[in-house]
Amino acid sequence: MRLPTLLATAVLLVFSQVHAAQRPNVLFMMADDLNNSLGCYGHPLVKTPNLDKLAARGVRFQNANCQFPLCGPSRNSMLTGLYPNSTGILGNSQLFRQTIPNAVSLPQAFRRDGYFAARIGKLYHYGVPNSIGTNGHDDPSSWELELNPAGCDRLVEPPDIFSLLPGNFGGTLSWYASPRPDEKHTDGLQAKDAEWVLERCAKEKDRPFFLALGFFRPHTPYVSPETWFKGYPKDQMPVVQGIKEDQADLPAPALGSYKKEQDNLTDDLRRQAVQAYFSAISFMDAQAGKVLDALDRLGLAENTIVVFTSDHGYHLGEHGLWQKQSIFEESARVPLLIAAPGMKKGVVASSPVGLIDLYPTLTELCGVKAPANLQGQSLVPMLKDPEVKGRGWVLSQVVRGGGFKRMGASPAKGDDGKRFFGYALRTDRWRYIEWDEGKAGKELYDHEKDPKELTNLADKPEQAEVQAKLAEQLHGIVKTTFPADGKTPEIAKGNAMYTPELVDPQGGKATKE
Repeated sequence: MRLPTLLATAVLLVFSQVHAAQRPNVLFMMADDLNNSLGCYGHPLVKTPNLDKLAARGVRFQNANCQFPLCGPSRNSMLTGLYPNSTGILGNSQLFRQTIPNAVSLPQAFRRDGYFAARIGKLYHYGVPNSIGTNGHDDPSSWELELNPAGCDRLVEPPDIFSLLPGNFGGTLSWYASPRPDEKHTDGLQAKDAEWVLERCAKEKDRPFFLALGFFRPHTPYVSPETWFKGYPKDQMPVVQGIKEDQADLPAPALGSYKKEQDNLTDDLRRQAVQAYFSAISFMDAQAGKVLDALDRLGLAENTIVVFTSDHGYHLGEHGLWQKQSIFEESARVPLLIAAPGMKKGVVASSPVGLIDLYPTLTELCGVKAPANLQGQSLVPMLKDPEVKGRGWVLSQVVRGGGFKRMGASPAKGDDGKRFFGYALRTDRWRYIEWDEGKAGKELYDHEKDPKELTNLADKPEQAEVQAKLAEQLHGIVKTTFPADGKTPEIAKGNAMYTPELVDPQGGKATKE
């Protein structure tokens, strides 16, 4: 009687191993504070040969947007598949476990389904540069392995970094051309760690992997080896002109992310900042290339889905703004490249999509069980046919008023301490924005005629019909971004910190020993 039982067990084990070998791996790479200044997106100056090759191997999403142009809210939204109104994470230094503790994160879903889930660097929020080398505001339930290297940019070079506010780096324009080579920097160390993890995975192909690699560049301080600076001569760096004319038709909250220290910028400093930002992008691209080369060298590429994106976009002087936390195109739009086995290669999908769509997309591609409450759409139809329209829109939001002031940026003019939101609806043609449900201002931009969003058409009689339709659509969509009870979850008083634990997604509580 035991022989049939043993035989059946052996057959099940073999079937399980074959099934595991057939399930695709995932290499999920993110840059930090990266806009669409990439060669594959048509930038005339920035050189990104490795990401360009990745784009040629997959689908480039032309109009991808984040859901909240700030690291913490954006990353929590992306990794839970829920809008910020449903995560309750509207600022940095917070994690969704404080508001929705039983949620299953994207990597956790893979981990629960038998995948080896590993993280290197920044996936959830980190305080940059001070938290480099630590777990940051990470979620231990998401990963089986966590690696946190720290390079010379964190351990040696801070005293040498230039900043508009001396001694302040992470939230302030700051940069440095390092005399040390790529492999001494944090992102260089992370690429090496990724190769090491992939080598382990290549030896044990009976278990698929979800490897998340979060680069820190080009986040401030823009630190990269000086060899990369040589590719971007300072006198050739662009400086945005016509700022006063551009700002004349803007409501005050649109410029609420401006920081006072930016008054100290001269055109020479602006060129230095752009030079350092572009250099950091090329440096990051080279590290991504090392990982992609390792994927090929180890024979893993054919069965691995590769995703590359950023947490949000970034201003380089457009509209008089720098950095993030606006909902203009430059701040809300992100690069998004997906190369998946059996899907289209070297094509462009133009319909608007969001980072919130990555969770349902990857779980569908890998046959991983996903939570029923995900709020994004699967992009698999677009990966098969880039002409598929999908939802046809993407929503981004940002906070202003009292809550925004505490995040370190200048409050909007007339800010009385009341918190309110700005929402941006991006369609194929239009970007429509309302601040505090329109009471604090509106914006409307026609991307067919005005891709730089220089002319605000809101409340123009000739656009009344278009605006009315977009406003109705926006209001309807915003309602769907909340939980079923319509209330954004809050962090309980006295619960500023959370306790890491392997959460039971069914809501049960672990027994304490």
